[in-house]
Amino acid sequence: MSDAFCSDCKKQTEVVFDHSAGDTVCSECGLVLESHSIDETSEWRTFANESGDNDPNRVGGPSNPLLTDGGLSTVIAKPNGSGGEFLSSSLGRWQNRGSNPDRALILAFKTIATMSDRLGLVATIKDRANEIYKRVEDQKSSRGRNQDALLAACLYIACRQEDKPRTVKEICSVANGATKKEIGRAKEYIVKQLGLENGQSVEMGTIHAGDFMRRFCSNLGMNNQAVKAAQEAVQKSEEFDIRRSPISIAAAVIYIITQLSDDKKPLKDISLATGVAEGTIRNSYKDLYPHVSKIIPNWYAKEEDLKNLCSP
Repeated sequence: MSDAFCSDCKKQTEVVFDHSAGDTVCSECGLVLESHSIDETSEWRTFANESGDNDPNRVGGPSNPLLTDGGLSTVIAKPNGSGGEFLSSSLGRWQNRGSNPDRALILAFKTIATMSDRLGLVATIKDRANEIYKRVEDQKSSRGRNQDALLAACLYIACRQEDKPRTVKEICSVANGATKKEIGRAKEYIVKQLGLENGQSVEMGTIHAGDFMRRFCSNLGMNNQAVKAAQEAVQKSEEFDIRRSPISIAAAVIYIITQLSDDKKPLKDISLATGVAEGTIRNSYKDLYPHVSKIIPNWYAKEEDLKNLCSP
């Protein structure tokens, strides 16, 4: 209850709000001071067929500008009950006659969304991957190609362009059976097609070893101090001409940092967490070893500790 001025009582009185009718009523004389008020609070009720469904959604999903109808078309679901077969057959036939031209796009977007969720990617990367796929699909030249590899490659390129790169192995793990070679070919094909569309090369973004560091360290369960030291070491390593891939450098730096800490990680665990072969990590460590004193932060390890590192 709250106070408001009543024109009949000629004074401030307590008023009662009738939520069902939307009326504001004076508690002393019963005069309706305001009627049909708009309730701007959330409408916590469900419109699902199942009574046990407590989903409080009151509207559908957002519109999708990549689809012809904006993703706002109606789909007739199969009803429950004894008459379900008749309704499903008759209404289903009418729905199939007016088939959605974007059905293939919708399925592709769902696959990209599933892969994004499994990798824990943000919505902006998923939307960028959808946009890339739509641009490739509009050229009508992807027929006959491996669809799973094509979608995985779109996601890989989107991660690169959004400065949140993922390794090909990580993408491959959620690509529904597509191999690294197939994803690589699909990536080259997409880059070529988008280049022909724009008349210029596609900007993919530069990969740095530091882009992978926090995620790899998290996979290994390293403490905050070790993670900070690894990130600083990776940044300093870019000052030297180490001709290794950023992922290999990141794995080698993690190996060095863990060997200098009390919680040493075996090479096998680092290989599993980073997706880099043990032999590749050893070779990268061999290239980093001469620069260890300049790469590792002074606050993390002293010269005596660095001398105790095993020589490659």
